[in-house]
Amino acid sequence: ALFWELPRCVELVLFCPVFLQSCVWYGECGIASGDKRYNCRYSGPPKPLPKDGYDLVQELCPGFFFDNVSLCCDVQQLRTLKDNLQLPLQFLSRCPSCFYNLMNLFCELTCSPHQSQFLNVTETEDYVDPMTNQTKTNVKELQYYVGQSFANAMYNACRDVEAPSSNDKALGLLCGRDADACNATNWIEYMFDKNNGQAPFTITPIFSDLPVQGMEPMNNATKGCNESVDEVTGPCSCQDCSIVCGPKPQPPAPPIPWRIFGLDAMYVIMWITYMAFLFVFFGAFFALWCYRKRYFVSEYTPIDSNIAFSINASDKGRHICTENKGFGFCWPERWGSFCVRNPGYIIFFSLVFIAACSSGLAFVRVTTNPVDLWSSASSQARQDKEYFDTHFGPFFRTEQLIIRAPNTSKHIYQPYPAGADVPFGPPLDKEILHQVLDLQTALESITANYNNETVTLQDICLAPLSPYNKNCTILSVLNYFQNSHSALDHQVGDDFFVYADYHTHFLYCTRAPASLNDTSLLHDPCLGTFGGPVFPWLVLGGYDDQNYNNATALVITFPVNNYYNDTEKLQRAQAWEKEFINFVKNYKNPNLTISFTAERSIEDELNRESNGDIFTVVISYAIMFLYISLALGHIKSCITGIVIVLSSVACSLGIFSYMGTPLTLIVIEVIPFLVLAVGVDNIFILVQTYQRDERLQGETLDQQLGRVLGEVAPSMFLSSFCETSAFFFGALSVMPAVHTFSLFAGLAVFIDFLLQITCFVSLLGLDIQRQEKNRLDILCCVKGAEDGSSVQASESCLFRFFKNSYSPLLLKDWMRPIVIAVFVGVLSFSIAVLNKVEIGLDQSLSMPDDSYVIDYFKSLGQYLHAGPPVYFVLEEGHNYTSLQGQNMVCGGMGCDNDSLVQQIFNAAQLENYTRIGFAPSSWIDDYFDWVKPQSTCCRVYNITDQFCNASVVDPSCVRCRPLTPEGKQRPQGGDFMKFLPMFLSDNPNPKCGKGHASISDSAVNILGNNTGIGATYFMTYHTVLQTSADFIDAMKKARLVASNITETMSTKGSNYRVFPYSVFYVFYEQYLTIIDDTIFNLGVSLGSIFLVTVIVLGCELWSAVIMCVTIAMILVNMFGVMWLWGISLNAVSLVNLVMSCGISVEFCSHITRAFTVSAKGSRVDRAEEALALMGSSVFSGITLTKFGGIVVLAFAKSQIFQIFYFRMYLAMVLLGATHGLIFLPVLLSYIGPSVNKAKSRTTQDRYKGTERERLLNF
Repeated sequence: ALFWELPRCVELVLFCPVFLQSCVWYGECGIASGDKRYNCRYSGPPKPLPKDGYDLVQELCPGFFFDNVSLCCDVQQLRTLKDNLQLPLQFLSRCPSCFYNLMNLFCELTCSPHQSQFLNVTETEDYVDPMTNQTKTNVKELQYYVGQSFANAMYNACRDVEAPSSNDKALGLLCGRDADACNATNWIEYMFDKNNGQAPFTITPIFSDLPVQGMEPMNNATKGCNESVDEVTGPCSCQDCSIVCGPKPQPPAPPIPWRIFGLDAMYVIMWITYMAFLFVFFGAFFALWCYRKRYFVSEYTPIDSNIAFSINASDKGRHICTENKGFGFCWPERWGSFCVRNPGYIIFFSLVFIAACSSGLAFVRVTTNPVDLWSSASSQARQDKEYFDTHFGPFFRTEQLIIRAPNTSKHIYQPYPAGADVPFGPPLDKEILHQVLDLQTALESITANYNNETVTLQDICLAPLSPYNKNCTILSVLNYFQNSHSALDHQVGDDFFVYADYHTHFLYCTRAPASLNDTSLLHDPCLGTFGGPVFPWLVLGGYDDQNYNNATALVITFPVNNYYNDTEKLQRAQAWEKEFINFVKNYKNPNLTISFTAERSIEDELNRESNGDIFTVVISYAIMFLYISLALGHIKSCITGIVIVLSSVACSLGIFSYMGTPLTLIVIEVIPFLVLAVGVDNIFILVQTYQRDERLQGETLDQQLGRVLGEVAPSMFLSSFCETSAFFFGALSVMPAVHTFSLFAGLAVFIDFLLQITCFVSLLGLDIQRQEKNRLDILCCVKGAEDGSSVQASESCLFRFFKNSYSPLLLKDWMRPIVIAVFVGVLSFSIAVLNKVEIGLDQSLSMPDDSYVIDYFKSLGQYLHAGPPVYFVLEEGHNYTSLQGQNMVCGGMGCDNDSLVQQIFNAAQLENYTRIGFAPSSWIDDYFDWVKPQSTCCRVYNITDQFCNASVVDPSCVRCRPLTPEGKQRPQGGDFMKFLPMFLSDNPNPKCGKGHASISDSAVNILGNNTGIGATYFMTYHTVLQTSADFIDAMKKARLVASNITETMSTKGSNYRVFPYSVFYVFYEQYLTIIDDTIFNLGVSLGSIFLVTVIVLGCELWSAVIMCVTIAMILVNMFGVMWLWGISLNAVSLVNLVMSCGISVEFCSHITRAFTVSAKGSRVDRAEEALALMGSSVFSGITLTKFGGIVVLAFAKSQIFQIFYFRMYLAMVLLGATHGLIFLPVLLSYIGPSVNKAKSRTTQDRYKGTERERLLNF
């Protein structure tokens, strides 16, 4: 045994020291490809490094800087190593321990004096040095034995590192695949693959923690991302190292649904309440019925005579604060007589008033800007938008196409030489891509004319690198191929196989969109021609998860410059957009289906919608006019009344136009309907009261009309002033649509009332005189044949129906409980669904049925995978030059764990809750990486101190900062401001991918002469938002995140606000307070109606309460209808609700007042009389008038007309009619105010011996 062991011992003694200190290469030899060289084969001991390489080895591999620095590499190899590590350095150095481990891997490979332990050369070739003619050996391939534990530790330290400029993990850009698919082994394999464009030759990594085939794997000590590399640097930041953060934040639990017995609590509560009401109500009803049978002789004595349910029994016999007409109504009789006696003066001054007011229409301005329509100038979203537009320029205008290929099938790509088959979606077929590129090129070539000047896309497009690079930003998958047919066709292969083609390039670029050199044999750039990355989620649609190759749609976006307060430039952009729309509309390609929109599309379609529905509105008005003429039987009176109604609208519009208040489409579309309803109702009451009246003996016409006006004026005054006050109080709303509508509506109703009691009374007197003289209606100068007849009091069929049939039936003892039960049941249901009405406005509803924008909205929800961009803006004033100020904002090493960037990053981890989809792009973190002395990014000419781009090869270019411990620290004070403008102007290039000219130039406001930093923003994206609820929630959550950031920074001494901004916030902010606004507007309107009613009815408090309760029931039931009919709560529906509050007054006020002045003995009789006298006028004057016009709106092209006008108008008319003509009389018959004896005697004396007495005592 000893004999055999002896040679082994000798072998160990002789060879072990050589093995431990042996190289596999030294120096560089032949050219591998491009400017990359092979290393020279060398198997001797390490050589001392020349002193001119000491700085390099200290910078790159400080662990080797000891003794005489004997290494297996020369100075040139160290320089090459430094160049090759520039890209990883820019993305990974933000986490020092990650980069430390990576440097360990490459330093051991390149220079380790122990190379032969873990490197095994597998292929070499001879090389003749042209300078010395010496034959050397190139190392073409070798095996690198790497410890598996080292590889795993290096990966674990780097896997969380962010690439702030691309909203992605850094490994997604350095691993050759998506970050989620990257692991320790395939990352290292990719870095050593010569096809990645960086490695000069193939290095095959072999992973093992145990010796393999006599090789000892490199298994150096590593640093975890939560460990410091040295005393200068700290551990990685929370954003780059999840261990530092602790457990991932969890969203709060969703609110538990409120349920009782497993059912919706509101349903259960309202059902129990309704059952309890029925029990109490019918119990009381039967108890009183039994009481009546026991104590009264006649079983037909009314249940509810003034003995029972006497509300104001103590009031009997006393005088109310005014006479029977109510507060201050002694003047209408005299005024009416004056108007009839002096029609010329009244009509002349009325015409002068109308002409003067209507002349203001010459100054009319119509607002179609959606921002002005939906967002108050004082709202937070509007102020945030103004701040953003002022400091960063307005959000760019967007022209976008979504393209599908319905006639093309999926195809399978088979990678060479091996790999799983990859399916590609229909639009990613090469022939389709060529056709789409032709379309894109044609769109780029569109020209428009504006003021005799030609406008091209180049004139208006967003070109971030202009003037150095004037290419327009085009977010398109074709930009992966630099918008070139030849690049799309580029492939590498032979006669038998295709090694790489557009499939290969596409798969790489979707993983590393900022790459300037893909890893395939193509070596084509992915960066767009405009100098920025094209993120796949912005240009592809309809894919699953992150399998972009499965896309079923292509998205092409042309960002166009928007202009803040520059009308000339804005109109140039709009002119080009118009030609863009016309081109795409007329574009024909059977292989492509295109949905598209331009920035001006929505406004254009709104205008077209308004113009297209003019005909529908005209027919609607014509039907109402025709009905009014037939119902009144007086064509001239009808025409006069309608002209007065329209004149009042014109006066209101004119007066506010004088004041500079702009009109909105809602005002133009809604107010004529409203005023026509209100005005015609008053006209019906006035005319029909006259028709039923009989002239007293010795009474002249002017006295009769004065008396008639004295009778109806209080009722007209009550309804008109209730509506006017309700609308004017509604104008307190901050919502522009509601505020403007309320102002115009309130004034129009008031002017309409004034014209009715002046001009219309005079014209009515003239018309009656014409009738008495037997002249024709329209041709009033022509006298008809004398037939001996005269104008007689008459009752219409509808009046007789209400008096003789409907009123007695409705108020029968058995009918009234049923009415109460049904209406309270409907009310209970409406309260139960009150909180279930959706909030928001589906944007597609604002478009006409045949609009191309509707198709775009559908495609948007179906195919897009990224939501709108959101900018977190830090207002001007924050100190970025101090270490504390930087730590509050940045997200890299040394930054606060609750910094601005970190909090947004944390929010992105909870994307389903916060609706923030990606980590933010952080200019400040990229700046710190860019300015590091280890990087080649920040360089200056040593003579001029001017910036020297990393791509420039010039020995006079030196580092911006020294490679010292102080120089490795973040720049502060003057240094920070000195190099920041260079960073913002640096274009990305293969040597430095951190240049931000195309990304962050607009994100930072540099104050004058580079003295400081103003406002800045950090951009990310929302998740996909489809419904109004999504948009509202996204805005709410973004504001919550920003509020938390502001609060955190304020506790550290920075009192500057952070706010989120996205282009849709101004439209959806209203929905954050829509419930409060609705309660406020309807509450204020009801309160004003109550106050006016109390005053006008002569302190009849209980009457006002009953009327307001009925109107409140109508409003609540409107919400029930909205839920049933799918009508959401928004500014349009709120306007309609405010209007329904006003119109409800018409249905309720006249009957309520008629009840209070009735002289009948019991409540049932008084309710029956009030319904008979006023019911027919209300039914014919407002219900039937509106019904005919509303039905026509169902045929409008506009979906807004169909849903928010047809459905809501129909609901408000039907609910108003049923409550005013069915429920209110029944309610008054039960709990109406007691009769006032003073009023009763006055009324009986007034009409004694007249036809009116017969009507009162029917």
